[in-house]
Amino acid sequence: MSLPSFGQLHRQADEFARSLPVVVVGAADRTVLESMRVATDRGWIAPILAGRAAEIRRLADSLGIGLDGFTILDIETPAEQATAAVAEVRHERARLLVKGQVATPTLMNAVLDPELGLRSSRVVSQVVLMEVIPQQRRFLLADTGINVKPKLASKIEIVGQTIDVARALGVNQPRIALMAASETVNSAMPETVDAAEIERRNQNGEFPNARVQGPLSFDLAYSIDAGGKKQIEGGIVGQADALVFPDLLSANLTVKAIMYTADCQFGGVLAGATVPVAFMSRADTAATRLNSLALALAILRNELSPNTTKRR
Repeated sequence: MSLPSFGQLHRQADEFARSLPVVVVGAADRTVLESMRVATDRGWIAPILAGRAAEIRRLADSLGIGLDGFTILDIETPAEQATAAVAEVRHERARLLVKGQVATPTLMNAVLDPELGLRSSRVVSQVVLMEVIPQQRRFLLADTGINVKPKLASKIEIVGQTIDVARALGVNQPRIALMAASETVNSAMPETVDAAEIERRNQNGEFPNARVQGPLSFDLAYSIDAGGKKQIEGGIVGQADALVFPDLLSANLTVKAIMYTADCQFGGVLAGATVPVAFMSRADTAATRLNSLALALAILRNELSPNTTKRR
C-alpha cells in the first residue's frame, strides 16, 4: 500500500470527526485562523489558541473569521505561549500541539523542557509528507527541521521514527532510502559510511517491518530509470516511501527546493515527542497548515488504536 494523498487524509479526518481539542502556539496569524476555522467547521478539532487575545480577536474580525468554538488563552510573549500550550497537552486538555506563528527555537525550548515538556526517550525529528501531483508520487522526508548533524545513533532513531510514521499512514513494509550525494561508500563522505551501516543493521534484523537501502542519491531513490542507467539494483531504487537525509542542511534544502519549484502539496509533523505536533514553517499557507493538521490527526488516530505497538 502506498502513502495516502492529502485528499485521502482530509477525507479520513472528515470521517473521524471527533472535534479533538488541539492547542495552537502563535495563533495571531491569518493562515492559522483560516485553517483552524476550516478544521473546526469540518468537525476535526476544537482549537485552543495561545496568543494575545486582543490581537487574535482584532485580526479575526478584520478577516471576517468567526471564533465560535474556539478557546483563547490570553498570553503575552511567544515563550509563555509555547509553555502554556505544552502544559495544555501535558494536562490532557489538548490531544496534539500545532505550531503557528512562532519561531522554531521558541517552540522547541518548551517541547524539549526536561521537566515540563513533551520529551520521550526518543530523538525528536521533523517528518514531511510530500505529494508531487503530476507524477502522483508521495514520499516522506526526514529530518527536515530539527537535528543539525545527527550522529549514527540519532540517525538510527530518525529512521525508526520515519518507519513509524509510514506505518501509521498505512504502509506496512516501508521502503526507506538513506540519502547521500553518491551511492558509493567513501570514507571521505562519512554519511555514506553511516548509511551502509544502517542498511547492514536492517539486513541483520533491525527494523524488521521495513526495507532500508543506502547510500542512495536522490535520483536513485526517486527514479527507476536512473537505477537502470547507473546499473544500481535494490528494492528501494525508484520507489522509496521515505528519504532519510544525513543532516539538516541536505534535508532542508531538498524539501524547500521541492516545495517552491514543483507542483506539490506537503505537510509536516514532529515525531518522537509524547504527542504528534503539526509542524511546518511560519511562511506556510492555510492549505499547508490544514495538511499538517490532517497528517498529525492520522498519526494520532493510529496511536489511539488498541492494535498499535508504541515505541517510547
